[in-house]
Amino acid sequence: MNRTFRFGVIAFVVALASTPVFAQVKPGDVITKENAAQVKDLLSPGNYQMVLEGMQMNIVPTTKLEWPPPYTQATEKYSSQTELAPDGSLTNYVAGLPFPLVDPNDPNVATKIMWNFSFRPLYSDDIDARGVEVSSYGPRGGDPLSYFTVGHFSFYNNIGRIEVPPIPTDPDAQASGIRYRFGFYPFLEPTGMRGFGLLRYRHIDPDIEDNVWVYNPTNRRLRRQSPEVLSDALGMLPGFSGAAGGGGEMGGATSIGSGSAATYVNTLDPDSYFGFAAKVENYNYKFLGDKSMLAVVHAANSPATPCPSDGGRSICPENWEMRRLYVVEATAKPRYDRSIPKRTLYIDSEAWFITASDLYDRNGNLWRTIATYHAYRDRPVPDARVAIYPYKRIFQTALVDMDLEQKYSSVVYMPGRHSPERECWYIDMGVVGKGILVPQTLQRTGH
Repeated sequence: MNRTFRFGVIAFVVALASTPVFAQVKPGDVITKENAAQVKDLLSPGNYQMVLEGMQMNIVPTTKLEWPPPYTQATEKYSSQTELAPDGSLTNYVAGLPFPLVDPNDPNVATKIMWNFSFRPLYSDDIDARGVEVSSYGPRGGDPLSYFTVGHFSFYNNIGRIEVPPIPTDPDAQASGIRYRFGFYPFLEPTGMRGFGLLRYRHIDPDIEDNVWVYNPTNRRLRRQSPEVLSDALGMLPGFSGAAGGGGEMGGATSIGSGSAATYVNTLDPDSYFGFAAKVENYNYKFLGDKSMLAVVHAANSPATPCPSDGGRSICPENWEMRRLYVVEATAKPRYDRSIPKRTLYIDSEAWFITASDLYDRNGNLWRTIATYHAYRDRPVPDARVAIYPYKRIFQTALVDMDLEQKYSSVVYMPGRHSPERECWYIDMGVVGKGILVPQTLQRTGH
């Protein structure tokens, strides 16, 4: 066992051993809103509110996660040369985890944790999540107010590549300055939005903002968007109703349509994909500590199941286990005007994904909460025939974004519950190339 990975395992075991023996839950417990007080200190404030709203939790034993072997090897090979610049940007990064040795006493620990999250082992080269579904619900749950299905949720990384040539860096990184390309298109349902899509480029240079394009099938226009829309729920669907507006806002839920009737409702903003998708350099970070808390790491269901006890506004019942999490406060730098200026992020200390995120409004009030659901297996669904891997890896099965003021929520299913594409997750298989993540393809596909 290599030194870097051995350190990670030892740190994780020590963290588990330090969990208080008087923890409020044990494997086999079932948590409902009636006994929610048992988990109040084991969840983020926002996720705790989800339990009070009806989300049921099944408590299971804690088991460890291992990184994909190529990712471990890249970490061993390159991490020693990675450094943090005075402005918080990353220098000399090649591949793998940037900072495998985390020292809580390091004044830059919070920023290093965020870079570890940004280059987490979920994927390194490319991903194509097919048939993603997003359902949005009102305060009483029941039938979705809006329902979207999207053909592709895709990334192509120019740097940090470890499995699919070119390795470890695509020459395009130097030519274009782009770190990764992301596409969320085409919308397949509802019929009125068929063909809609979004494209986002993240640059290596910390001073260059993301490039964003949106294709509107109504007027067949491809247009650039300001990156500011990406921290707004409306950023999920910018330009669909003409300008960046076209609808009304209900707390964290944005309605898009015409007249007084809300045709489409959504709470999730693009900067909240995976719990946090904004540019790392645009925020200041504060380390709030590491805690033993509950998270979904070994999800029982894929596709995820709508929660029957809260009207489908979250995912339940699902398996929750005790994990050691890093807690980081992210505050937008003064020059970046964001509708969500502060987030508290809960990051798994072993696998580096965000398990929960609490979002605060400009008045400092808790506004929205995000819970992510993950599985750890060698295939995304039990009956997979193509997306089968030689080792276990991490898959996000669902994400819930709930507005705690107005009680609207959006639930992302990966894989979709009704999609004919059952396998959904194709990770580091070379199925995504740069050519499908360009504005011209976005427009052509939307037609």
